[in-house]
Amino acid sequence: MQITAAVLRSRSGPFGLETLQLEDPRAGEVLVRVVATGVCHTDMVMRDQDLPTPQPVVLGHEGAGTVERVGPGVTKVAPGDHVVMTFNSCGACPSCSDHAPTYCHEFFPRNFMGARPDGSSGLSKDGEAIHGNIFGQSSFATYALCHERNAVKVSRDAPLEILGPLGCGVMTGAGAVMNALQARAGRSLVVFGAGAVGLSAVLAAKAEGVSPIIVVDINPARLAFALSLGADHALDGRAEPVVERIQAITGTGADYTLDTTANLRVMRQAVDCLAPRGVCGLVGASKMGDELGLDAVAVMSGGRTVRGIVEGDADPDVFIPRLVALYQAGKFPFDRLIAFYPLDRINEAVADGEQGRVIKPVVRMG
Repeated sequence: MQITAAVLRSRSGPFGLETLQLEDPRAGEVLVRVVATGVCHTDMVMRDQDLPTPQPVVLGHEGAGTVERVGPGVTKVAPGDHVVMTFNSCGACPSCSDHAPTYCHEFFPRNFMGARPDGSSGLSKDGEAIHGNIFGQSSFATYALCHERNAVKVSRDAPLEILGPLGCGVMTGAGAVMNALQARAGRSLVVFGAGAVGLSAVLAAKAEGVSPIIVVDINPARLAFALSLGADHALDGRAEPVVERIQAITGTGADYTLDTTANLRVMRQAVDCLAPRGVCGLVGASKMGDELGLDAVAVMSGGRTVRGIVEGDADPDVFIPRLVALYQAGKFPFDRLIAFYPLDRINEAVADGEQGRVIKPVVRMG
């Protein structure tokens, strides 16, 4: 079938709308009519070749839509179902078998390399191969092929156009707090970076009763917005001695910290401000080869923990419906982060997100 997709053909280049051919779903695959898809920083990491994703390629990995057709053997979803498309995983490795798909042993090739395991993508243009299958979906398009494993059925009562970011960015921030850090009510949390991931963490912390919630950023408007979402303190990372201020607010240091920036200096601050037995989670997409220096004595003697977190330690089939239910109950208003753009303005959506004019750009296909 013919679809319209935003194709990337050069490093750091613009996205161009093109008419492509999309294959029918194979065994285990699902054809989804995309309603809307989030624009995520990880898309830009691939665009800029900080990860070796091949081009030409259709990116996009926060898609939500309606199932059109399913391939042989698919039983999890059916035509007409509303789904959120999330990251892909193999389902058979030790991590997947232990219900930890975010640490799938094949996570990198199944999400970043632009092809199915057999090397095909399902996308082409007049005989030219176009890389797809990004995060098992490539949702910067009017239709996407995903896999039964990374299609999550969601309630028809929820507005489908806002749900795509639950598949990656929002799930990452919320899951870091709820699943990975398991932040408890009455304990302190510092979030470094007030973008979509960081502010999703703030919303999750508020829902869990975490207190105080401290946000660090260098954008005054985002700091003010964080306070409106429920943060108790907002610190300017350029104008204030961040570690000292956090220690003064908390008394002994933070119980939990979360770095969403991937800035090595900021990551060090996130560790340095921990209380004894505190836990720092790292979710920012660092460049390959980046090395983080820490005070080994402080980490060891204080029983402090530093850990990486991928996709919020989430089991998407369980966690995404949980976030939808929290949203519907008025306890997780992540829709406040979203700004909508039509597909033909995707480059504007990207620019506005990168320059901090909006928190979470979402591209609508209709």
